[in-house]
Amino acid sequence: MKKSRARAFGIAFAGCGHVADAYFRQLRDHPEMKIFGVAGRSAESARRFAAARELHAYRSVAEMLEDPRIDLVVNITLHSVHARVTEQCLRGGKHVYSEKPLALDYATARRLTALAHRRGLRLGCAPATFLGEAHQTAWKLVRGGRIGPIRVIYAEVNHGRIEWYHPAPEPFFAIGPVWDVGVYPITAITAIFGPVIKVRAWSRIVLAERKAKGGRKFRITSPDFIVAWLELASGPVVRLTANFYADRDRSKGGGSLEYHGDDGRIYVGDFQLFDAPVECATGREPYARVTPARPPFSGVEFGRGVGEMVDAIRAGRPHRATGAQAAHVVDVVEAICRSLAEDGGAIRVRSKFPAPLPMPWAR
Repeated sequence: MKKSRARAFGIAFAGCGHVADAYFRQLRDHPEMKIFGVAGRSAESARRFAAARELHAYRSVAEMLEDPRIDLVVNITLHSVHARVTEQCLRGGKHVYSEKPLALDYATARRLTALAHRRGLRLGCAPATFLGEAHQTAWKLVRGGRIGPIRVIYAEVNHGRIEWYHPAPEPFFAIGPVWDVGVYPITAITAIFGPVIKVRAWSRIVLAERKAKGGRKFRITSPDFIVAWLELASGPVVRLTANFYADRDRSKGGGSLEYHGDDGRIYVGDFQLFDAPVECATGREPYARVTPARPPFSGVEFGRGVGEMVDAIRAGRPHRATGAQAAHVVDVVEAICRSLAEDGGAIRVRSKFPAPLPMPWAR
């Protein structure tokens, strides 16, 4: 592994799309990091993003990788090019933190983790929402045995009609709701309970004709509603629903996770929000609100995984949002897609990953 440095850790962005500004705002004030610049899909898009934030605009990812000030690249490109850009950056000698998914097939994801290992570089990947206060609080309850052995988990991912708010929705429909947002609860659940070993899944298109902002019409051809059954090596079974139709802000528990144990249940009100409500009930008692492990970040801190990874590199310890776990999540989603093609056939998942540690403030 590369040794830590006393100077600020140099950061650059590959990609300047919808979520790039959130990363910038959340990382710019970290004293241990300095954001130097951005490379976009075009030199002009990078120039516009950089000019508004006093950053350097690289003409290409290749030019960015030649900058000796850059230690880590935050890869926030389109889903379809995540793996290619990550590989390019690793081969250029940079640590990489990628937006999800790490790749669109497990063989590629595994190759990326092996490449990072061979080159002594760190590979991290979103979603890192399991590092947020809500999931960490629930995890603490699980570890403490508050509700006994957990056997059933429900995960709801009602992500709504993204064409209503996203300026370019087609790539998200092409990749589908599990690749785009189902990975959030899959990552949180596997962080807490370990790897998935078996998958079954079913799907359909519930709304084919869509209308984007400005009235532009388009048609989707990939399933926008998916139900998956996951079996975990540690014992629990999971029912995951993910769709681009029902809006979680307008459905009861539409983005929630529920952990059901022999002695009670735990409810996390949203799979993504760091300040989501956490409730617990024992026996047949009603749910009661749980005090967070610490005061939570309001909303989603996209940059938390990057910050935790940089801290780990500087301290010489393992980071938590690893490429290995992200590769396992890719393996799980690929298994879901294979099961869909087989009309719900059972698919084995054989990949594993080192278990992450809970955050120090949630132990």
